[in-house]
Amino acid sequence: MKIHRFEQTQILPISLEEAWAFFSDSRNLNDLTPPDLAFQTQSGDDEPMFAGQIIVHRIQVLPKIWTTWVTEIVEVDHQRYFIDEQRSGPYRFWHHLHRFEACPGGVRMLDRVHYSLPFHPFSAPMHGLFVGPKLETIFSFRRQALEQRFPGKVVA
Repeated sequence: MKIHRFEQTQILPISLEEAWAFFSDSRNLNDLTPPDLAFQTQSGDDEPMFAGQIIVHRIQVLPKIWTTWVTEIVEVDHQRYFIDEQRSGPYRFWHHLHRFEACPGGVRMLDRVHYSLPFHPFSAPMHGLFVGPKLETIFSFRRQALEQRFPGKVVA
């Protein structure tokens, strides 16, 4: 199994409390996801985040090709970090750390994703041609959406 890593850091001009309130509410994920994924949360977003929470999403991975993506919030450290892991979906393995820390100018937010694709080594070309670039596009969209939602002096 080949494990890939993606990491993005962003400073938002908001308080740690405001950042935590926004990111720990999974209902906000839809606004941070590119429209072409037609992202829909089907269940699990009806209460505050907690370890063990199961959230079911439906996403369009290609035109007219949909998949169900089930994630579990496996760890929560209030106002410091939370981790979601895929339980079923498009990846063989998915582990996403969301970390927050107060810093000059606001909050430093870190996304660190470790993931692998099914059918390695046959999926290697798909990673280079599609999955890796798609993940970059998704997190670029997220960065821009956050800059619009929390305007101010934004530092990358």
